[in-house]
Amino acid sequence: MPAPAPEVISLGCRLNIAESETIRTLVAGRDTVVVNSCAVTNAAVKATRSAIRRARRDRPYAELVVTGCAAQIDPQGFAAMPEVDRVIGNGEKLSRAAWDSLAPVVAGDIMQLRDTAPHLAASFTGHARAFVEVQNGCDHRCTFCAIPFGRGPSRSVPAGAVIDRIAALVDAGHGEIVLTGVDLTSYGHDLPGAPTLGHLVARILRHVPALARLRLSSLDSIEIDARLEALITGEARIMPHLHLSFQAGNDLILKRMKRRHSRAQAVATVARLKAARPDLAIGADLIAGFPTEDDAMFADTLALIDDADIVHGHIFPYSPRAGTPAARMPQVARATIKARAERLRAAAARRRTAWLDGQVGTVQQVLLERPGTRGHAGNFAEVSLAPIGVAHGDGRASTGSALTDHGDFGGGSREDTAPPSPGRPEPVEGQASASAALSRPVTRNPGDIVAVRITAATDTQLLGTMI
Repeated sequence: MPAPAPEVISLGCRLNIAESETIRTLVAGRDTVVVNSCAVTNAAVKATRSAIRRARRDRPYAELVVTGCAAQIDPQGFAAMPEVDRVIGNGEKLSRAAWDSLAPVVAGDIMQLRDTAPHLAASFTGHARAFVEVQNGCDHRCTFCAIPFGRGPSRSVPAGAVIDRIAALVDAGHGEIVLTGVDLTSYGHDLPGAPTLGHLVARILRHVPALARLRLSSLDSIEIDARLEALITGEARIMPHLHLSFQAGNDLILKRMKRRHSRAQAVATVARLKAARPDLAIGADLIAGFPTEDDAMFADTLALIDDADIVHGHIFPYSPRAGTPAARMPQVARATIKARAERLRAAAARRRTAWLDGQVGTVQQVLLERPGTRGHAGNFAEVSLAPIGVAHGDGRASTGSALTDHGDFGGGSREDTAPPSPGRPEPVEGQASASAALSRPVTRNPGDIVAVRITAATDTQLLGTMI
């Protein structure tokens, strides 16, 4: 009897999804479950531990290996879990030697790492879009963030290797490529000639003319230079959707976070980009309850949702990460953090709903995802398609008619899209039965890019018909 297929469970960022595809090839043919962990917040570490326990219940006889940022930061802690057989660090997780080793813990000093993406995933079977790692690590030291200790210093993949990989993925049928990295806009500083992300994007577009859609993952707004800005606003093949790492909307809090932009710069960046490309949809990370944040400081962050037109809001309640400077600052009460996070989520949901309503009547190019009845527009709004011969009513649809919302651009999962994150409304009870009741589903294939006329909107997604 053949061994069960290996399973790779990705938590956290899009970079983890990209790396998980390489891991999948390294463990092919093994009865192995890999949990590719996240450490961006304490909640992410808790989710990793829950995923490990659940995986062990589901696959009691499989080898269970933990890798990723949480495993890199605390390898011994994860090795001590009774469910875990082995721990492999971030610096080793793309190395065949590490997977062939029998050592219970393979995790070196990530801060000494200089290699970048020694293995780039050859395929993303089952995914409509493919993720290409072009950068890893981070040289900045935001006071709340532990990720540099999980990912190591910033390092970049040479453009030639990136272009070859994207060309191969396009040839394999992927209509959309997402460039991923830990600090994407720092791309190139370590390469000969110090090319920028803008240089890389321009070369990709020039040398892979068959690429239909190029999407950028999270950007540091202060590092968007003139070349990159011109491409974002003027190149139709770059999707009109940016995720910006704002974190807060108050200058003193930004300074205490060691962010490098001011509130005014964040607002001005968005205004300038949207003036040149009005259909650009803005996503952003915002942290609620950072240490020392008072009511007035919080009000500045709350107002940023409207001032920067944030329609894909990712809201994170602050949680102190051990060893970070922010963990030693005066803390905000947990109840206050929770209440502020809820207010940010409500404001983000309101802004998103209004934005979705404004898309009704437009025609969107939608990349279809499994099972072929839903997908994402260029602006990363989720779109559900009406069954053949059935039209959605015009205007505002009841939330209960929607399918599960996968509109986040932040986290990873076993599918193309992310699980519910702090910034996203949870699925509505009854959605599955509503979709199951549709008797004549659209029969286009996942991965197709189709023109869709938007006929209605719910609080979380768009509804439309192919034209």
